[in-house]
Amino acid sequence: MATMADIRNGMIIEFKEGLYEIVEFLHVKPGKGSAFTRTKLKNVRTGKVLENTFRDSDSFNEVRVERTKKEYLYRDGDFFILMDLENYEQIHVDKTQVGELEKLMMENMEVMVLALASGEVLGIELPTTVIQTIAECEPNVKGNTASGGGKYAFTETGLRLTVPFFVETGDRIKIDTRTSEYIERA
Repeated sequence: MATMADIRNGMIIEFKEGLYEIVEFLHVKPGKGSAFTRTKLKNVRTGKVLENTFRDSDSFNEVRVERTKKEYLYRDGDFFILMDLENYEQIHVDKTQVGELEKLMMENMEVMVLALASGEVLGIELPTTVIQTIAECEPNVKGNTASGGGKYAFTETGLRLTVPFFVETGDRIKIDTRTSEYIERA
């Protein structure tokens, strides 16, 4: 059993009949009364975020999550096929567990799979940046460069993002996977 003193970012706990990841916490020690910890918790299955206050007397179970490196091979209907890099074992991950990351994933890309000790896959983590090719974007118009804005473009995986005016169809760009934003040309 874990207590308030054990709370840290990234920790996954059993709370209110679900699994929650601690996204943010703040330890508060008021002048009067006992200390407490304010936390922001994210449900690992649904993505719902809630806030909770833990007192010194509260206890909860910490859940052990294994992070293993896999290679994304291909998509088969509603499933993503991933392969273990050590023993070449393949697993099927449902598209609901991948969510919005689907448009950032490319074949033969290394990803981290988050799974419980029982083998249940909770989700995946991508590298911080990925490189993709622009499949479609508006043509560049003379005079646009001074405004400092951008234009919409679509990558080869169907991701829609804003890019600078100088980016053309066929260019390879680097994308931040946390925000799905353009970083630079690759």
